[in-house]
Amino acid sequence: MSGSAAARADASRLLVGIGVTMLGVFVFACSNALAKWLTGGYPVGQILFVRCVVVLTILAFLISREDIRAMRAAGRPWLHVWRAILSAVEVVCFYWAIVELPLAGGTTIYLAGPIYVTAMSAIFLREDVGWRRWLAVLAGFGGVVVALQPSGMSFTIHAAVSVAGSVMYAISLVMTRPLRGTPTTLLVGVQVVPLLLITGLSAWPLNPPTSLVGGWIMPGPADAAILALVGVLSLVGYWCINRGLQLAPASVITPFNYVSIVWATILGYLVFAEIPTPAMVTGAAIIVAAGLYIVLRERVRGVGR
Repeated sequence: MSGSAAARADASRLLVGIGVTMLGVFVFACSNALAKWLTGGYPVGQILFVRCVVVLTILAFLISREDIRAMRAAGRPWLHVWRAILSAVEVVCFYWAIVELPLAGGTTIYLAGPIYVTAMSAIFLREDVGWRRWLAVLAGFGGVVVALQPSGMSFTIHAAVSVAGSVMYAISLVMTRPLRGTPTTLLVGVQVVPLLLITGLSAWPLNPPTSLVGGWIMPGPADAAILALVGVLSLVGYWCINRGLQLAPASVITPFNYVSIVWATILGYLVFAEIPTPAMVTGAAIIVAAGLYIVLRERVRGVGR
């Protein structure tokens, strides 16, 4: 293959990677909007339990013996366990938080996850993080504070749970870095199993129905289809995001994940008549700017190596 042909192939892979990522971001936004709509009539545990059953049922046909052997060869079983537990808890945090939080508000808080990763990478992985990126990390924290409007009236338990979930999400991302050799289908499957167990206990039909945990409310055909659709969309979103990272560098892909706040705002307005507050818009802008700066600095440092 000539140099020009190789360049065209690389450019094509880059565009496909960006396109797949954008699709994944949109699919996740739709899945989250449907889940928030369902929380008006069903416990969070039930929604997540059905989501897990759907995801694992589909994955059962996609995971091969070669994938399992590759995972065993990679080792680090306890890292998989802790990552899966944290992933399960952070998903519960997000779903429960958006019961009360605006869809765009909950999404904004989670946008700080990649910023937390930078700080945690310096602390736990001993990666070199310069003072400019540390300033961007602090700005990102400031953006979260602005978006939350931390006063006695607005800093609710749901907001606190959302922040805790975003931190656990960041930790799980840091844990994923040493596991990049594991097949994507197994990475998704392993992190869904603990969530299935947790939500299976909470969704037990004998539990009293509550928005936080348990009980089971028998859905009608339409709602049952929407519950299953949340699982299908979640799996498609996972596949798209991971495929995008396989086709294009993370420094190129990451900025496009911030489009999620646009979709969350649009869907929040159209479906729930949610209008973003000035503080939330300002906080989101600070978080996105800090995240993009971190990505830019990482790219500049990579070119300089």
